[in-house]
Formats: sequence, structure tokens, C-alpha cells
Amino acid sequence: MNSILPKNLCSGVFALAVIGALNLSGGRQAEGASFDTNKWPAPVTLTTQQDHQMMMQLLHITSLRPGANPNDTNAPNTVNYDESKANPYPNLPDALTLKNGKKVNTAKTWRKQRRPEIVEDFDREVYGRVPKHVPMVKWEVTSVTKTNNGDVPIITKQLTGHVDNSSYRLLYVDIELTLTTPENATRPVPVMMEFGFNFGAGRFRGTNAPGGTNRFARANFGGGPGGGPTWQQQLLAKGWGYAILVPTSFQADNGAGLTKGIIGLCNKGQPRKADDWGALRAWAWGASRALDYFETDKAVDAKQVGIEGLSRYGKAALVTMAYDERFAIGFIGSSGEGGAKLHRHVFGELVENLTGSGGYHWMGGNFLKYGGPLNAGDLSVDAHELIAMCAPRPTFISYGAAAGPGAEGKWVDQRGSFMAAVAAGPVFRLLGKKDLGTTEFPPVETALIDGELAWRQHRGGHTTGPNWPTFLKWADRYIKCQPPVGQP
Repeated sequence: MNSILPKNLCSGVFALAVIGALNLSGGRQAEGASFDTNKWPAPVTLTTQQDHQMMMQLLHITSLRPGANPNDTNAPNTVNYDESKANPYPNLPDALTLKNGKKVNTAKTWRKQRRPEIVEDFDREVYGRVPKHVPMVKWEVTSVTKTNNGDVPIITKQLTGHVDNSSYRLLYVDIELTLTTPENATRPVPVMMEFGFNFGAGRFRGTNAPGGTNRFARANFGGGPGGGPTWQQQLLAKGWGYAILVPTSFQADNGAGLTKGIIGLCNKGQPRKADDWGALRAWAWGASRALDYFETDKAVDAKQVGIEGLSRYGKAALVTMAYDERFAIGFIGSSGEGGAKLHRHVFGELVENLTGSGGYHWMGGNFLKYGGPLNAGDLSVDAHELIAMCAPRPTFISYGAAAGPGAEGKWVDQRGSFMAAVAAGPVFRLLGKKDLGTTEFPPVETALIDGELAWRQHRGGHTTGPNWPTFLKWADRYIKCQPPVGQP
């Protein structure tokens, strides 16, 4: 099982453990009802290890290489933090060369030909395909609360997205979402939506639960530098709203949940096929359904909705931004392998960590091949092309420090992600936008924010918190808004 993480990143594992303990399984099986099992086969119940082994058998894989081990320097698979050994696959796929070898020289060719080629490769080999006929979602506002966040009066709506299960009555899937907007807004407002951790009993990372919005006002858990205003308060000060989407409400963060949740519902409770979607793509689907709702809410300027996430949810935020071009701006936090990090950069977390039983459920089934008979160098796409899919929309890639007091460490591979952003630059430039403006890896706290593709490492740990002020200053160029009444 390749679920090993560095000790300083265990908070993400803690969140997952709490979610599992509270049985937030990303969809639930119908109970106490009598259904025709000839029409609807009973959902298959598997452990993560069983489901992982079934996918290996489906792909005719007899063994997988172990992922990098960051906690034992004597292990044969100990993690590599030596840059001189990190580039065994130096040649990246060219984002601007068609499959037929022709160069992409126009925005039209990128959009009509090359981008669809890249999407197809990611669908087939990396994140999996969203089914053609995913059930519809009906949104219900379950409560509306007026309160204050700091000094700003707010309106918070608790929402549930009910997924139509008429095609398979044995599973229910609901999407949990909260939306907060300034009460004194005189027009629809921009909204930043975060993939949020759910700790149960109404407690969320970056919560916007009524009366609890100031709870995490500290630097290393979503607050501003030195425990200043929370990210929500910083958004409100600019006249924005914010939303929290709980991805585990509709797709569990483990392999055992793949026959439940939205993936299980679409598969009528049966195990995945080799090119079926994984959790990252499912979570991105949920974000798109939330945006569908925002398009109907008169309090929201749905043309100015952004997406943000950290760690595994940073991966999900980048996948969301890449696939759904309605999202106006992206804030991608410490996404690492499976996110902004180059698969081919053998440093920190590796492809093999995401093909083992601890992370495979994030990816499409076919991705397992690259931890066994194939390797990262065999992939037809890499992370720079995922970033390129976000172009020309503004995309901010955020990390903490690799070293120093309170740093998040090297596991997430900041340099490998910077390399991917640099390699995505030609696509941004082709579309008339500015890239990072340099190929030199910058010092910590150097903000590269002159273009639509932006980068900054803060000095802190595994959080986007210290980068929120820089992100919002940069976002002012692209997201237009009036501050709430009574604010300058």
C-alpha cells in the first residue's frame, strides 16, 4: 500500500481519517426499501485493497513499483530529494505539436485541434472519462442565515444538490455546498469556491457555517499572515462572496467508495472500467454542478467564479480549472503529483505513489499502468499540459517553502511544479497572454504575478493562507467588483 506521506503533511491524512470515521462515504446505499434486484444489481462492496487488485487484474498487471518512502532513508524506495537525479525523462510532450507532427501556430488550431487531443489523452490515461450521461442535479436551498463575518454582514445559504438516481435506486448521492455573499451588495458578486475538508458536525476547513466564520483565523490554516483576516474576510473586504464545496459528500476519498458516490451511481454499483473517472475528475464534476447553481442565483456573478483548493483538493482545483472553461480564475494550492507537478520529475511524491492503493482512486484506472509495466516517461501528456488547458484564464500556482521553520517540505516538489508552469507558458503566449516571465526558479516569497500565469512560494507550511493577499492583489486585474456598501 503506497499511502505513505511525510509526517509534516499528516493533516491531510487526519482529515481523511476523520471523514472515514464519520462515514461520509460520498453517497449512501438505500436502506429499508425493497427494490427489484433483477432490474438493479446490488452494489458491490469492496475494500480498497480488493478494488485496487481488481483494477490491476483488469489491466493484466501482476506487480507495481512501490511509491517513494519519505520516512525511511534506508528503504530501497526512499524518496529522492536530489535534483541531479530528478530528470531521467528530460523530454516533455510538446503542448504545441499535433499528433500528426504539425506545429500549432494559431489560437484556432490550439482550440479546435490540439487542446482536444490533450483532453483525450488525460481522459484515457490519467484522470478517466466522465460518462456521457451523468444524472442531473436538482439544487435545494436548505437554510438561509444572516449573520456577520468580522464586520461584514453576510447571507449564508446551505445547499444540497440531489443527484437523480432514477436509473439506479440503490444509491443516493447528495452534494453539500454553502454559499456566502455580502448582505449589502447591490449587484451580483464574484465568488471564490473552495474544495473544503469536512470534519463533521458542521465543521469545515475554511468554514462558512453561520457564526463560525472566524474560527480558523490563524496563518497556517487558511488565515492571513500572522493570524490576520481569514481568506473569507479578505474576499468580503473586496466585495466578493465565497463558497465551500464538500467533495467527499458525493465521492469518497478512498478506493472502497468507488462503487458508491457519483462514480458508483453511474456504474450502477459495479466496479470501474479501465478508463472510468477517478475521484479527482468526480470532484471537478461536482464543482461544475455547483457553478450550474451559481448561474441561477441572482446574488452571484457567475461569469466571475473562481476555484481554489489545497493538497489533494489543489489537484482537484487544477483539474476543475482545466476541464471547465466557465471558471474565471484558479488558485491552485500545493497540488503536487497528480496536480501541477511534472510526472516526469522524479522528486518527492511520484506516479507510483498514486498508482498504489493509497492514491489510485484519485485517478482513472489506466493510470495504474504507469506504476507497473510503464513509467512516467511513457505518458503521452504531463502536468504542463494540464496547466496549459487553463489558458488563457488567469491561473495562480501556490506552494509553501521547501525548507526552513514551519515549511511544508519538499514532498510536493515545488520545483517540478514550477517547471510545469514554465512549460505551459508557450500556450498562454500563443493565446495572447503573459506567462511567468522567467525560467529561473525564484526565491521564496518572490511573486511572479505580471501575467495570467502566476507563481508564489510563501515561507509557511502546507496551506494557501499566506498567499491569499498576493493572489487577491493579482486577481484584481481580472475580477471586477465593487466593495460592499459602507466600505471604501
